[in-house]
Formats: sequence, C-alpha cells, structure tokens
Amino acid sequence: MTREEALLGARRIFIPANGLTFEVFEAGEGERLALLLHGFPEHAVMWRHLVAPLVAKGYRVWAVNQRGYGGTDQPAGKENYSLLALTGDVAALIDAAGAGSVTLIGHDWGGMIAWVVAIRKLRPLEKLVFINISHPLCFRRAFGSLSQKLRSAYVAVFQIPGFPDWLLSVGRGFLTAAMIRQAAGRASAVPADVMDVYRDNAAAPGGATAMLNWYRQAAHDLARARDLSEPVEIPTLIVWGLDDVALGVACLDGTDRYVPGVRIERLAGVSHFSPEDAPAKVAALIDDFL
Repeated sequence: MTREEALLGARRIFIPANGLTFEVFEAGEGERLALLLHGFPEHAVMWRHLVAPLVAKGYRVWAVNQRGYGGTDQPAGKENYSLLALTGDVAALIDAAGAGSVTLIGHDWGGMIAWVVAIRKLRPLEKLVFINISHPLCFRRAFGSLSQKLRSAYVAVFQIPGFPDWLLSVGRGFLTAAMIRQAAGRASAVPADVMDVYRDNAAAPGGATAMLNWYRQAAHDLARARDLSEPVEIPTLIVWGLDDVALGVACLDGTDRYVPGVRIERLAGVSHFSPEDAPAKVAALIDDFL
C-alpha cells in the first residue's frame, strides 16, 4: 500500500482518459460516482477527510490526480493545459467511470474546471459542490476591485518563465510547503506526512512547471471565454472559508444570477484550504447537502 492510499483509505488505480493515464484513488462501489478534483498546489490526498463519509453515503469515490499532478501523466508545454484539455479530462473520466450518476466536488482550480464542465453541459451531472472557488464570471467581476487584484498578484509572478518553477521545487518543495502553511490558517491543518506528498509533488521533475502551466494557459482561456453565462440548474453547494487569502468573499456576489437556488455556506475563521482546515464542518455540510 502506498502512503497516498493509506492517507485516503482508497486503492490506487490507473484510468486511461482523454489521451492520458490518470492516477485515481477509488473507494466504495456502485452507480453513484463522486468525482473529487483537487486544487493548486495540492494532490488527491487533500480529500482524505471526505472519502469515508462519501462512501458511507453510498458513493463510489474517485479522488483524481489531475493533469500534471502526482502519478498522472505530465504532458510538456503549456498548450497542453488549456481549459479545453482540462475540462475534456473530466468529461473523459466520467465516461470511463461508467456511473449512473455523477456528483462533482472541486476545490480551487479543481472547482473552476468543474464550473466550466457544468456551465458548458459537457456531461450530465446530479449535484455540484464547490469549495472556496466562485463562479468564473463572479470572479471576473470581483477581479475589477483593487482588493482582489492584490490577492491575485501571485498569478502575475507565475507567468514568468522558469523562476517560479524553481522557487516551488527547490529544497524538495520547501517554498511550496511554506505557501500552503501560510494560506492554511493553522500550522496543524496539514500534517507532516501530507505535506511530504505536496512537497514531493512540486519537487518531482517537471512537477512545478506542470502545475504552473494551469495558470499560464487555462487562466488565459478563462479570461477570454465568452460562453460562461449559461445558467447552472444543477443543485449546487458552495462552501467558503472566510479567511481565504487568495479569494475575497466578494467573489460570491451575484452567484444566484448564474445558479438559481444555489446554497452558500460561509465558514468564519476558516482558510482557503477549508477541507483541511475545517474537515468536520466541510464534511457535515456536504453530507447534509447530498
């Protein structure tokens, strides 16, 4: 058993989809699939507190390492991290699962990709859960404020070729770990064995570059997209840690314009990494919603 399997309480499988091979951690069985999409700069192990509760509710859980992360294929070139490619990955994974119904649960970048899959109706979905990631058009509007521009300033640094790649990977991902600790709110939110996974992920050959290519390509695609205003009529939950250093709560403004009936749960004193910072609260809210 790998350390990742032990942390997640799930078995590792490899799934061919969209021309790549994906490292997937599977638990439970049955026709109802919960597809879990992690964010930056993490790994599928971020879902370790949610796997067992979802299995208890009767879901087959797939916690996926997305394109460029963990043991999933890492294609070279930022053009291979386009919005089209990343959403195509999710659609292809859904097809590969052969499930009768699908619930998407996404955090950070994983949530943004899930938003676009839902908005573009790439595959039928039963329910949606977003954790500390807003509807893309709500973020676009919030980005007009100085406050959100300052919160997002790191994205401009990520566009520099080579330098941030080195920063995130040097010293076996020392600065990646420091960045996560700073944003996670509590030093104990991410224990050492989990942080080791994140550090190894960033320090692996090409790992940091693959993660940054999401910002170098997909982020630009999102900014240019003009087809994101279609309403999302799928039952939707947003869980939001109010101490998010990257995304201000103003990013939620106007969500109901695009998602009629959306349920938004705000968690005071909880950071951007809310599944790790407040796992019991997040799991309880998702359990109640599902």
